[in-house]
Formats: sequence, C-alpha cells, structure tokens
Amino acid sequence: MAHADANIVVLGAGVVGLTTALLLSKIPNYRVTVVAKHMPGDYDIEYASPWAGANFLPVGAPGSLLAKLEERTWPELQRLASSVPEAAIHFQNTVVQNRSKDVGSAVGTWFAELLRTDPWWQSLVPDFRVLPKQTLPQGIDSATAFTSVCINTAVYLPWLVGQCLAHGTLFRRGDVAHVADAAALHASGRPAAVVVNCTGLGALKLGGVADKAMFPGRGQIVIVRNDPGVMTSTSGTDDGPDEAVYIMQRAAGGGTILGGCLQKGSWESQPDPNLANRIMKRAVELCPALTDGQGPEKLSVIRHGVGLRPMREGGPRVEKERIGGVWTVHNYGHGGYGYQSSYGTADEALRLVQEVLGAAKAKL
Repeated sequence: MAHADANIVVLGAGVVGLTTALLLSKIPNYRVTVVAKHMPGDYDIEYASPWAGANFLPVGAPGSLLAKLEERTWPELQRLASSVPEAAIHFQNTVVQNRSKDVGSAVGTWFAELLRTDPWWQSLVPDFRVLPKQTLPQGIDSATAFTSVCINTAVYLPWLVGQCLAHGTLFRRGDVAHVADAAALHASGRPAAVVVNCTGLGALKLGGVADKAMFPGRGQIVIVRNDPGVMTSTSGTDDGPDEAVYIMQRAAGGGTILGGCLQKGSWESQPDPNLANRIMKRAVELCPALTDGQGPEKLSVIRHGVGLRPMREGGPRVEKERIGGVWTVHNYGHGGYGYQSSYGTADEALRLVQEVLGAAKAKL
C-alpha cells in the first residue's frame, strides 16, 4: 500500500507515545516528531512510565478494548524477551494468589480478571496452570502460575528512543497548552497533518481535550537489590482496600520492585514512610526468599518511588477527532497498563492515523 507523505507529531514520550512513534516511523514517508515535556531519563511525578514495574499481568475484562490491546501486545513483548536482549525484558515465573475476601476492594476490582482461574488470556501466556488447593498458603483461596515478563524501564525507554531515532524520528522538548498547538512543532518547520495525543494524565488539563474522565491512581514502590526468585502478587492486603502487594524483578540488573497501592485521586508526590514500611513487610511475608527468611530489615533499598497512573473512567481512549482544525488521534488513559497494552494501542493509533491521512488524500 502506498503511503502519502505526512508530517506527524506525537505528543508525549511515555511508553505509549514512544511505542506509537516507533510504529509510525516504520511507515515509509511518515516523518515523525515526538514533542514532550518529559523524556526518558526524567523522573517527575507527572511522568508515569519510568516508575512502572513494569510487567504483563492482563486485567482487561473479556471483550473490552483493554483486553484486545493486551492480547495484541503480548507477542511483541515475548519476541523482545526472547531475541532482543538490549531491550531489557526478561521472562519470569509468575504466581498470582487470590483471597475471596478481597472481592469488591479497590485492588480486588483492579485485579479481577487477573485473579480468575479461567481467564481469557490463559492460552496466551506460556505454562498457565491452576495451582492445587492443598499447596496454597493459609488464607489463599486460589492461585495460578504462568510465565510472564518484566521490563527494566530505565533501559527499555531509552531503547525505544534509540529505535525511533534509527527510523528517523526527531525529538524536541515542548510544554503544549492546547493539543492543536502541537501541529506547529514538527521538526520540519511545516505543520503536521496529524497530532497523536499520548499525554497520559496530562489529557486532564490539555486544552482542546480536558478529559474529566482522567484521574491519578497513585502508586508507591520500594526498589531493592534482593532477588525474589519469582514474580508474584496477591489480590489484596489486610492493611486497607487500596493497598496491594506485588513483587517483580526488573531485567538487566534493574532491581526488584516491591509494591504498592492504588490510591485513586491522590496527587501526593512524596513517598509515605509508613506505607513504605508496610510494603516491605508485606513483600517479605509473601516471599520470605527475598531476605532468606530474615525479615524486612535485611532488604537492601535502592530507592523509594511514587508514580501517578493515568487512570480513566471507562478505560483507554483510542479514537480520532478534529480539534481546532487539526486532526488528532487520541491514545491515552492506559492506567497501570501502559506497557502491557503498548504495542496493541500503538497499532490501533497507527490504523487511525492511516484512516485520517487516507481520507485527506482522497479529497485531493
């Protein structure tokens, strides 16, 4: 298929923006510029991607847009983990535990699809199995195990930038007040035909968008040097309905992530030391191997982190719209699922860009 020459601006350089820019840049004749306030290497509360775990634990309800995006993303994450070591994605044995009493809590609802013993994704990931009831710890009502991946975000995000650069994408810093203004920031000096809006939580206040369905889902983590030997999570904790327990080891020496929480509507950027202590205590209880049975005081802490997941009522927004005379393809609102939906959602955004450019070409 012949592609029309087109200038395209991708607004935002989180995992969704970078993945979208990469897929667009692989199309001949598409000249892509990424415009972003924050870039990989920055650690800022407004910029969620560096703080993420990040892994693949599907949570989209069967048949939902999110589930489709997750399903389309797994093959690429699996390929990268298998054959592209410099992307810093590795396979991990994964165990997910469920307590019936967590049903209806913030975390239990967040993990609802993940906690099923017959989820839609059971044939997608390798080695999916339901663990025998008699092998489960006290208080755990069901559990599944499978092979998944964990991503070292500090290596993977710059790797995505490098892939974009290799395909001709240009990058520039910009703090854009209105989405239509981004069209004028293409590196060529000529206006972009399409702006792809990957602003995450920024879509809440971005002029021309101001999506009131967006809200922060605050997460807090502790990154440690200890090796858990497994990626694992439980459906909830006894410390509150919005507190979670999960453990994952980032690839390529990235340390082990201990989490966490899902605090809806909280903008607090500073780590809560009491929550940090609870996170460490829960992690060691869930996985005593972290400290060889010696308790939380034997955790070797690298740093504490806080990120604001770009949550959206109704799930991600992936659609096209004309705003201020500029065609805009929206691709934001992926909550805590940006990495695990990244290739699926970038593919969908690419399809919408092609629709817009195809319609424009047909009018000429």
